[in-house]
Amino acid sequence: MKNDAPRDTDLHELGELIDGIEVAMLTTHAADGSLVSRPVQTLKLDANGELIFFTAANSHKIAELTDDADANLAYAHAGEHRYVSVRGRARMDRDDDTIDELWTIAQKIFFPDGRDDPNLMVLRIRVRDAVYWETADSMVARAFDFARGLLEEKPSDLGKQGRLEG
Repeated sequence: MKNDAPRDTDLHELGELIDGIEVAMLTTHAADGSLVSRPVQTLKLDANGELIFFTAANSHKIAELTDDADANLAYAHAGEHRYVSVRGRARMDRDDDTIDELWTIAQKIFFPDGRDDPNLMVLRIRVRDAVYWETADSMVARAFDFARGLLEEKPSDLGKQGRLEG
């Protein structure tokens, strides 16, 4: 993933937190108001605070985001004990410069006609805010801290959490 967010900002920190997590779960509102999640590949965090993805123009998520642009992205890197939840608003376009910049041959799996595939669309989620949780310790150390927290009156240290603004 490309991180073009300005350095020394919450957005840049968000980019660093989600770097190395190729797939996020995008949650939208279905027509009946229920929540629907599906995997999306994050391609870029741009300087404007938008996370960028490719998607199919005929997908259900496009219809759902057209009706209600609010969305959530959930990122998880279990191996590094890092979890991030991003709230934002969606918009869609067919920007050829963005497609050219982020296109890879692997995208042909989803868009067989390449960059000119009429079903290819750019999905942008403007970051409103994000929360994250991360721990640097091993699973054994975290289990020990958790058990100690159950036995002692002081809370155990299960890691770092924070909030980032978009």
